[in-house]
Amino acid sequence: MKRTFIVFIVMLICFQSYGQNPRARDLGIPFVGITGKFNAITDVKGVEVGYSTIIEGNGKNIIGEGPIRTGVTAIFPRGKAKKFSPVYANWYSLNGNGEMTGTTWVTESGFLETPIMITNTNSVGAVRQAVLKYYVDTDWYNGEEWWYTYPVVAETYDGFLNDIYGFHVKEKHVLEAIENSSSGKIAEGNVGGGTGMMCLGFKGGTGTSSRVIHINDSTYTVGVLVQSNFGAKKNLTIAGVPVGMELLNVKGEILKGAPLSNRKEGDGSIIVIVATDAPLLPHQLKRIAQRIPLGIGNVGGRGTNGSGDIFMAFSTANENAFNRKENSSIVSLANDMINPLFEATVQGVEEAIINAMVAAETMEGINGNTSYRLPHDATIEVLKKYNRFQPKVIIDTTLLEKYLGKYELGHEFYLTIFKEGENIFAQITNRIKVELTAVNENTFDVFDYGIRIVFNMDENKNISELTILSNGERKAKKIE
Repeated sequence: MKRTFIVFIVMLICFQSYGQNPRARDLGIPFVGITGKFNAITDVKGVEVGYSTIIEGNGKNIIGEGPIRTGVTAIFPRGKAKKFSPVYANWYSLNGNGEMTGTTWVTESGFLETPIMITNTNSVGAVRQAVLKYYVDTDWYNGEEWWYTYPVVAETYDGFLNDIYGFHVKEKHVLEAIENSSSGKIAEGNVGGGTGMMCLGFKGGTGTSSRVIHINDSTYTVGVLVQSNFGAKKNLTIAGVPVGMELLNVKGEILKGAPLSNRKEGDGSIIVIVATDAPLLPHQLKRIAQRIPLGIGNVGGRGTNGSGDIFMAFSTANENAFNRKENSSIVSLANDMINPLFEATVQGVEEAIINAMVAAETMEGINGNTSYRLPHDATIEVLKKYNRFQPKVIIDTTLLEKYLGKYELGHEFYLTIFKEGENIFAQITNRIKVELTAVNENTFDVFDYGIRIVFNMDENKNISELTILSNGERKAKKIE
């Protein structure tokens, strides 16, 4: 009888198990790539995120009184304690039916000098003004008597759930988001600027993800945060599966008394912020921002006429690059080495959007308008139908030792299996390490290599060799 090496724990799909904020991987949705510790933009050292969430009132929309379903998100590239500490940055617009202030100076100078704030469409001005006042009150420019700056404030439209013409975002909410900014684990779904947003036929909002990559001997992190408010249900795609088409008859949005609008199906907006600690220059960060639409397309975004799809990427490397009086020495990554960062960006954007939808909760707003959360159970059933359901597993570390070691693939060509923390990784000679994903008790997928590994046991239940499945079978003997 086979010894069981893996203890499978199929995560229960219920709010009782995960509080109010499960994540996509908790549901068994598979993704490619290695995440950081928090699987969040805050995995990039120094980055802090804060929210102010405003949920008040119910019933008929009375302009100026509510109901209110909105908020503010703050992102500090180097943390708010650093104050004025510019980072290299650049931006890109897939479809410009939206707003992100301050971008002309980012393009011109190559630097992002301010935090990034995200809110609703009609509150951009109020947020920008509050940020400027915050600079004055906190001596953001460290004693400089004369300064100028252009706060970066982005938006998406929440007027189907929120009293958007009531202008409810005030200075206090901006200061709350700033004050609450922190590193580590961050909330998702109906929080911050994403509070009243809808996405791909269901409730949207704020989502985040990260990827850790290796380029030569260096390790870098790419972090993503999205405010997701776009797309048509019919296009919703999760892990390559046409979930939206399968759930067309499932309640998504009920707009009983929506504002008069020329909105077409699929219209909306998405703001995406990409952070990295890789040493990239502004022109390279433009290239990163230009890859963001590929991740959006993977989940069903089409960049419609009525959508504001606006993105910014920044690098926390080269901390001393900004200097008013002296030349600076900087480090930059060669263009020929940048592909893993492109890949990480696409992967992170895709997962961040789905995280936003999974974490979001059903919300009723103005006039009884309702946006329903993505139905977890139904989504799992669709993934199972297409053989894409991947239950979360916990590896029994005491039994894991059997797998670890070096396997000979050919002359001076090896596959090494090793453990870092609670996760198991593989590394082929002269290639980056990648995480293994358990399929069953002795089978693992290595998505980044495009292979499947099956561990074979001898009569003593020890691992003697493994089989690599990729366009055929290949055996590899364990030598260490």
